[in-house]
Amino acid sequence: MQALNPLQPGFTKLFNRQLLKPLNLRAFSSSSDDYSNQSRGGLPRFFSEELPASKGGVVRVQGDEFRHMTKVLRLGTNDRVELFNGKGGLIEGCIERIDRTGLDFVALEDPKLVPPLSTKWHVFAAFGTLKGDRADWLLEKCTELGAHSVTPLLTERSPSISENRVDRFRRVILAATKQSQRLHEMILNPPTKIVGLLPLLAQSKLSFLATAGATPVVSVLTSSRKESSGLMIVGPEGDFTEKEVNMMMKAGASAVGLGPHRLRVETATMALLATLMLWSDSQ
Repeated sequence: MQALNPLQPGFTKLFNRQLLKPLNLRAFSSSSDDYSNQSRGGLPRFFSEELPASKGGVVRVQGDEFRHMTKVLRLGTNDRVELFNGKGGLIEGCIERIDRTGLDFVALEDPKLVPPLSTKWHVFAAFGTLKGDRADWLLEKCTELGAHSVTPLLTERSPSISENRVDRFRRVILAATKQSQRLHEMILNPPTKIVGLLPLLAQSKLSFLATAGATPVVSVLTSSRKESSGLMIVGPEGDFTEKEVNMMMKAGASAVGLGPHRLRVETATMALLATLMLWSDSQ
């Protein structure tokens, strides 16, 4: 398969989604009962880039979501479901009509807008060389844990990632978003080299670099303050080179340790992300 150049425009194009039309969205607090009910609701939930603008509005559902609703779950006319747009929008409604190519969803309420998590964690991980479904697993768990974005990191020991994997990665993220009842879809960014990461490290007040022999991450967090966003960086199999580590630390990254054992890329990513998410929630 052809290796991907991080500046190749075709890759970036695959990530761009059509902007949604303005909606009459009703915001509500993450501390309210409404939020817990809507984000953990019992109704089947499906993805739609377009949501009805108001109660009584109708949108057409086709493609994979249509097949899942009618062929897998065998939903029918008048069954109640929820639609979400991956950007915090959520609406309850029912199936009004079904034909061979799709179904019509009618809104039973105005759409709601759920705010994102208070701390947005951006994951930079060198997973381009992972074999089999290990990269899928990494993206699935990052989605479930609540990462705001994941960026494939290109390093000396993991210099490329195949463009052919992008569509599969997006399907994995969408499936994990639905399974975890998450309303903000995790962003999958185009790959970047370490030199492209350095300016972000210089601007970030929270940036953690997983590296062997460093101070345990829990100890580092005791002297850290919660911010609106942060970066976490995990290297490839074989780890970063000494030069790469020095570049990132000079730019502002804090080195953190994840224990005495050698971890796989996906294991290290999950260990660090879970720790940071729990720490953010406790602040």
